[in-house]
Amino acid sequence: MSQDIISVLVVDDSALMRNLISRIIDGTPGMVVAGKAMNGNFALQKLERLHPDVIILDIEMPQMNGLEFLEERRKRGIDIPVVVLSSIAQKGARVTMDALSLGASDFLLKPSGPVSEDIHTVAGQLTEMVRGYGTEYRRRKGRTGGGAESAARSSEAPPPKPPTPPATPTDPAAPASPGAPAKPVAPSGTTEIIAIGISTGGPNALRKVFAAIDDSLAVPIVVVQHMPAGFTLEFAKSLDRICPLAVKEAEEGDALQPGRILIAPGNRHLVVERRASEGVIHLHDEAPCNGHRPSADVLFASVAQHYGSRALAVIMTGMGRDGAAELGTIHRAGGITVGQDAASCVVYGMPKVAFDLGHVQHQVPLHLMAETICRLADDKRA
Repeated sequence: MSQDIISVLVVDDSALMRNLISRIIDGTPGMVVAGKAMNGNFALQKLERLHPDVIILDIEMPQMNGLEFLEERRKRGIDIPVVVLSSIAQKGARVTMDALSLGASDFLLKPSGPVSEDIHTVAGQLTEMVRGYGTEYRRRKGRTGGGAESAARSSEAPPPKPPTPPATPTDPAAPASPGAPAKPVAPSGTTEIIAIGISTGGPNALRKVFAAIDDSLAVPIVVVQHMPAGFTLEFAKSLDRICPLAVKEAEEGDALQPGRILIAPGNRHLVVERRASEGVIHLHDEAPCNGHRPSADVLFASVAQHYGSRALAVIMTGMGRDGAAELGTIHRAGGITVGQDAASCVVYGMPKVAFDLGHVQHQVPLHLMAETICRLADDKRA
């Protein structure tokens, strides 16, 4: 087997689902099914022999279910990334959040229940997650010769945009050359809002950032995390349990309060409005933007309009280009822009597009993101 092939263990109690998922994986270039297991017990036995790069895990299984497997995996110190592919989340998002808290990397819903013959409808999302987590794991373990990483990066990057005409040297908002940090635009005020856009790899990335955030941060934070409807409420609750700041799912009319984090509800756009006394949240159901609702671009556009140079915007791991364009609007308005770096992203898509467009001033690894956000937000700008 090529050292750049991502190997996958499929764990599901349905023989049909094991076969359908395996066809998707085996039919994707750069991936192969190393083995299959009908429950957590068999999966643990096969791990010692197969050494996969990614585990695709069902939750509802006999003898040892998905949560019990994740608990045992943690006890044994196994760090192979796990993508939960389950129908139980349709009954209770809390179970999915429990899986994330036990160390699962990400989750995806089966389209139509425990035995989903239409699993092919989420094949693209599933293979995106497997490629992202598998590539990162192989890199961490020194298993890749570079081919898998470069293939993953190139496959995850969106199609190139038409070339931008060169800006004049006198334009302070001119995009930097691809691969160069954005030139700063003189800001005119201190930070009054922090906006974050994030997608694939986001649940655990946000857990790390918000667990490490300084409890003295006195700036409101708004977050767009691409996540299905019905999950963001439990996701916000799970973050609130580990974060020193208050975290909640945003509701229409919520005030932007210092030291509080608001998560955009699944399937609803979130925008901000700055009033004389305080900022407020508005939710709406307009068409998806960049294929997403909520959309980071929709959020960032409203932040640029109402806060401009008093904004700090962050774009993190995720497939595609959502948030990249309007991050530039915030930058041109004088706000501070931050992007997660390639090495720490599960999928270096959204932040890569923003960086290549010249919209990212500070490129930061995940382990320094919380400290960087707090430091930049506390910077007393003139």
